[in-house]
Amino acid sequence: MCGPTVSGPSSIASRAWACSSANPDSDLYRAHPDWILQVPGRVPPLARHQLVLDLANEDAYSHVLEKVHAVISEYGVDYIKWDHNRFLTDPGHEGAAAVRRQTEALYRMFDELRRRNLGLEIESCASGGGRVDLGMAMHADRFWTSDQNDALERQQIQRWTSLVIPPEMLGTHIGPTDSHGTGRRHSVQMRAVTALFGHAGIEWNLLDATDDELAALTEWTAFYRAERELLHTGRVVRVEHSDPSALAHGVVAQDRSRALFAYVQCTTTAATRPSAFRLPGLDPAATYRVRAQYFGPAATIQRRGPAWLDGVEATGAALANLGLRAPILWPEEAVLAVVERVDG
Repeated sequence: MCGPTVSGPSSIASRAWACSSANPDSDLYRAHPDWILQVPGRVPPLARHQLVLDLANEDAYSHVLEKVHAVISEYGVDYIKWDHNRFLTDPGHEGAAAVRRQTEALYRMFDELRRRNLGLEIESCASGGGRVDLGMAMHADRFWTSDQNDALERQQIQRWTSLVIPPEMLGTHIGPTDSHGTGRRHSVQMRAVTALFGHAGIEWNLLDATDDELAALTEWTAFYRAERELLHTGRVVRVEHSDPSALAHGVVAQDRSRALFAYVQCTTTAATRPSAFRLPGLDPAATYRVRAQYFGPAATIQRRGPAWLDGVEATGAALANLGLRAPILWPEEAVLAVVERVDG
């Protein structure tokens, strides 16, 4: 478990390594060799050139707490990203297994840091999202969902992670045009629709963006801010879809007055035309207006797509049972349906 990334009101990020790991060639370890997780009588093997401080040891716990708090208070930090990227080798405390106690001590530390520093937000990250601890949801404000930021890969990552963690707690960022994880190139539309359904952000060197990409990104950020309440408080809907080449999902407002649904063409469809996708969860007796929202050029390869892309009205029952005809998209493209109740 390593120390946090921190940022203050100036929005200039820095990194503080007041860690719960210790380098064996350090004054800390030389002064307190008993502060590390260990089986009695032996020094654990190194990982990432580090040993792990035993947070069940109250002296070690207090040392880490005070060092992190000192950075937060001195620089007015209001956000921490705390990476948990160190496996616990030989995790013992006074001859007993210590993983549970180590975990509970970290929960206690997060709570104490937030108590001392009102307004502090803590993002938890574990192996790039690979080890999200469900218990941490009660102590952290946000999780980094995955270091894999490829929009196609993220469709499945976010789909299954959001089964157990609320989407508003999951970091979902628009990555660069060329994915650093896969080398794939995706349109702004695909990346924007994918990043929309969570705690959205931007992970893209905008100095590399074209004027058209910047315009699309500007439109997306305004749209996300306008729809953030819906996205972070609505009911998540995962749509059963007959075509395995595509995914459909959405979020519906608690009062069913508004909804956003994504249709994602992950691979080529075997059919001549893609199947219709349903929009469940709306008021069956109400009438809704549905239209497509784009961030950049339209993703459809049809000269003229389905009529609803430009706006149609239908009842909630029709949208739930008959659905919308999906446009013919290139593989690895997405379309966003904006749904608004029109009859009060």
